[in-house]
Amino acid sequence: MTKNSNPNILLVYTGGTIGMMKDFDTGALKAFEFDKLRERIPELSHLDCEIATISFDTPIDSSNMNPQYWVAIAEIIEENYGHYDGFVVLHGSDTMSYTASAMSFMLENLAKPVIFTGSQLPIGDLRTDAKENLITSIQIAALQEKGVPVVQEVCLYFEYKLYRANRTTKINAEHFEAFASMNFPPLAESGVHLKVNKEYLLKPVKAKTLQVHKKLNTQVAIIKMFPGMSEATFNCILNSGSVKAVVLETYGSGNAPTETWFTNAVAKAQERGIFIVNVTQCSGGSVLPGQYETSTHLQKLQVINGKDITTEAAITKLMYLLGEEVSPKVFKTIFETALRGEME
Repeated sequence: MTKNSNPNILLVYTGGTIGMMKDFDTGALKAFEFDKLRERIPELSHLDCEIATISFDTPIDSSNMNPQYWVAIAEIIEENYGHYDGFVVLHGSDTMSYTASAMSFMLENLAKPVIFTGSQLPIGDLRTDAKENLITSIQIAALQEKGVPVVQEVCLYFEYKLYRANRTTKINAEHFEAFASMNFPPLAESGVHLKVNKEYLLKPVKAKTLQVHKKLNTQVAIIKMFPGMSEATFNCILNSGSVKAVVLETYGSGNAPTETWFTNAVAKAQERGIFIVNVTQCSGGSVLPGQYETSTHLQKLQVINGKDITTEAAITKLMYLLGEEVSPKVFKTIFETALRGEME
């Protein structure tokens, strides 16, 4: 690969709707043949890049996606990192924000684009959104200035917008505009022109080599608060014996019940070494400890402030930090620090 050659892009197919084609004779869906990509999508020949493909042996429905497959994706990128200028990962939309968020933590010192995309309709459907998502994702992955990739982080592209991956969440199961990034602007927007908002892009530390973190600890849980939650229900999770960290989805700007049983349950869990992260269950906004009386007790307990992080990023960040065996003395400080642009 020379400096003057077209960028080399590796397309990684893990599974999902985007990888299916409809047999118009039978109406059945069948797997798309990615080794015949240019034949099936001739528009790709207009892109100034070379495209190679690799697929999971068995495509994974995103509902079955788990950290084992996250490691497999990371290893594909690690093994091919020196041979390609960018990566596009095709993934089912249902859990894409989880996988893409995890990948942002697993790939430290990333200096090349890793773009996740998918579709709501199969690539062979007449009204599909798959072609635009795929073509533009590849185009963005191939963007360079003076031989250097413009995007150097893990992103998610869907319906004309490129987002920082660990800022996204799926908001709609039926519309083409399936994802949103409520607390951070799009990194790029595709219209008549492809507009890249360079001021929002992560700028990697130069002269640092890629580090791939493959140890993820899944002893985590999510508790979403709701009016009427009982002490027994709350403690059922905290006292399970296998949980090491909990994402606590609270109301509004980080508010929770002030009842004694709730405060005591949180305090006792922390005494047992369980890390508790306070995130808002609202689709947008941030945790603001102490703004209301109903969050003061959590602030006094030194519950970890999730700030404006998404639940998807919070749960995967916990898996990453637990896997790295971060010391309890600095765990709160490190979690509250933006590692990959996942929080303000």
